[in-house]
Amino acid sequence: MINNTALYIFFIIACSFTDIRLLAAGQISYNHDVKPILDSRCVTCHSCYDSPCQLNLGSFEGLERGATKNPVYDHQRIKAVEPSRLFIDETSPAGWRKKEFFPVLNEQAQSPENNIDNSLIAKSLLLKRDHPLPAESKLPTSIELALERSLQCPTVDEFTEHKKDHPLWGMPYGLPALSETEESTLLNWLKAGAKTDTAPPSLSPLATAEIKKWEQFLNGSSLKQQLSARYLYEHLYIGDLHFKGHPHNEFYKLIRSATPSGQPVDELKSVRPFDAPGVAKFYYRLRPVTSTIVDKNHFVYELSDSKMQRFKQLFLKPKFSVTQLPGYEQQATANPFKTFSQLPAVSRYQFLIDDAQYFFSGFIKGPVCRGQASLNVIRDQFWVAFVKPQPEFNPQYTQFLAENNQYLQMPASDGENIGFLEWREYNQLQRHYLKHKEIFTDQLQQPVDLNLIWDGDGDNRNALLTVFRHFDSATVIKGLMGKPPLTAWVVDYPIFERIHYLLAAGFNVSGTIGHQVTTRLYMDFLRMEAENNFLKFIPIKRRIALHNSWYEGIDLKIFSFFETPVFNTDKEPALRYQTSDYKHEFFQRLQQRLGQAGGPPDLINRCLQAQCNNADATPVQQQIDTMMRKLADLKGEEITALPELSFLRIKTADPATDRVYTLVRNQKLLNVSFIFGENLRREPEKDTLTVVPGFLGSYPNIFFSVPQSQLAGFIDQLKHSSTSTDADLFYGLYGIRRTHPEIWQYYDWFNKKYRDEQPENSGLFDMNRYENL
Repeated sequence: MINNTALYIFFIIACSFTDIRLLAAGQISYNHDVKPILDSRCVTCHSCYDSPCQLNLGSFEGLERGATKNPVYDHQRIKAVEPSRLFIDETSPAGWRKKEFFPVLNEQAQSPENNIDNSLIAKSLLLKRDHPLPAESKLPTSIELALERSLQCPTVDEFTEHKKDHPLWGMPYGLPALSETEESTLLNWLKAGAKTDTAPPSLSPLATAEIKKWEQFLNGSSLKQQLSARYLYEHLYIGDLHFKGHPHNEFYKLIRSATPSGQPVDELKSVRPFDAPGVAKFYYRLRPVTSTIVDKNHFVYELSDSKMQRFKQLFLKPKFSVTQLPGYEQQATANPFKTFSQLPAVSRYQFLIDDAQYFFSGFIKGPVCRGQASLNVIRDQFWVAFVKPQPEFNPQYTQFLAENNQYLQMPASDGENIGFLEWREYNQLQRHYLKHKEIFTDQLQQPVDLNLIWDGDGDNRNALLTVFRHFDSATVIKGLMGKPPLTAWVVDYPIFERIHYLLAAGFNVSGTIGHQVTTRLYMDFLRMEAENNFLKFIPIKRRIALHNSWYEGIDLKIFSFFETPVFNTDKEPALRYQTSDYKHEFFQRLQQRLGQAGGPPDLINRCLQAQCNNADATPVQQQIDTMMRKLADLKGEEITALPELSFLRIKTADPATDRVYTLVRNQKLLNVSFIFGENLRREPEKDTLTVVPGFLGSYPNIFFSVPQSQLAGFIDQLKHSSTSTDADLFYGLYGIRRTHPEIWQYYDWFNKKYRDEQPENSGLFDMNRYENL
């Protein structure tokens, strides 16, 4: 895996690309010959912010930028640093050199010999050729794989010493070497000067027309249009936008540009989407995504004629007026309840829940790429429902938010130099807000029953979500997946909006440790508020006990931060429960009530009916699903040998019908109330397993390949692999280890399968977290 270590300055290259053309050195094409190798091998670890040494190889611009010794993730940073976003903060090699990036391609006098001698990529490949991996089942301990290990990032001048110290750290790092064909293609390209034949993106007439239509819409002249467009931008900027019906691989970023539609984009370099633009006039533009699509930061928002009509229905047709546009003062812009107070609250909320999976992905799967300090605020698995938008109460609700927006201030309001103890101030603000919220909801005199939950308007499957956390990454999917989780969230508009502005729009990965810690602690407030919303649907007699079960190991009397949770203890829900398992029954009834919007039942992890097989499945699929239900029943010590995220390929008689399942180990924690010491709060005997048909997650920890006829043996072997000796035998029988000579072929197969199943939503999987098992 390439993670963060060593030579990390380079990349992973290796491709089982069988149709690569062996051309003469001067004829090798970057686009047709080199980029496919880089995409299928080095981008697997060298993309996004967690690229080792910030060497991003998803584009030629990333190659030209090179690498740096400066880390993106720094939990000891006491002063914010300038960001180093590819395509934004600099656009030329010379500019990146001023930001302490050094070349990985030759930038000295050009000759075949110099082009190899001054190329870190070439040196890394040759180091691997000279020192291949030992023929062992596991990697030696000298090859470091820990996520937080110290990166070496040697320059060309430092490489000789680096080679002596770490002879096994050639590229691909911790993985099998390139084939002769692959190595020859890359080295010949480097020897010839590493030229690119990449042209600016060529847009089809259809795409050009769509871009023009949307840019005209987003740059309307009225105050109502301008404020609405600003709201849309501050929420849609983070993901990949796609025009409905257009080719699956065409995506765009919504940006602010100094130039209007029809002219070359001149993107503003603001850190946050609500920062002052720095120019007198700017325009919202759609910029084509030209870098390789990777799954860890790829989530799609679809643009269409019907979506534009929805925007007009929510933000332009309602009878309200915008009398003055808000400015860009930091303290105000970081608070969306102030900035957008003139927009109807119900419209803002409906916009969010219409595509709830997308916006949850914004903070769960956003461009930061690694977020243990923020993601350890959530459980490994939980379900999410949403409070129903209520247009009839829009005037009261909008007024309530306007009157209480001072209590909804968030850490970004204090800029980059926020202190460690600022969260105490936010704690007090949150308490005031919750008190006022309880008074307001009591005044509405609404019964607390299933009618209070959004029903997805009958067919919108964003109504119910499942979130899985995989240590420092996470995944959100539609529907209720897995066995009933320990906790559940019921999200209302102020919670949803604050999550977005806290962890997406307002978060700065280049910020100080104070900013990062305060952000994490503020997210505690939002998680507890969402959990307390759920507790309102539980009978009074069970609320406190259920709440306390989520915070085991904490003396609530000592930690006043967790004192007096507000869940309206004097108001019973208007629900008549038939069982004592209130949590499970609540969601079971809710999913039934929502019908199509609730998504299909999970027939593998919690089949509640007599016939658990899908009637539309083939006999082979039904046989496999029966075995998967047995696998999903394992828990605790029985799943000790499984890492957090595994991809399982089940081989059938016909390779075209091979099946894929994702195995998610949900780790039980006493609580999620502290940033550090997670291992001290582990209860592995209570871990559970969720078996998901298809793919889930971006960072597989291991691949398994099992013939259908051996599934029973696979499950039985796993069940009895609680010791390291037994686990080692289990991996040897069914796992694809890092040293496996065909690991790249398996990697290619899983990626192709994913593309075939989800052509728009798929991206390349990342091998940074692939374990040495």
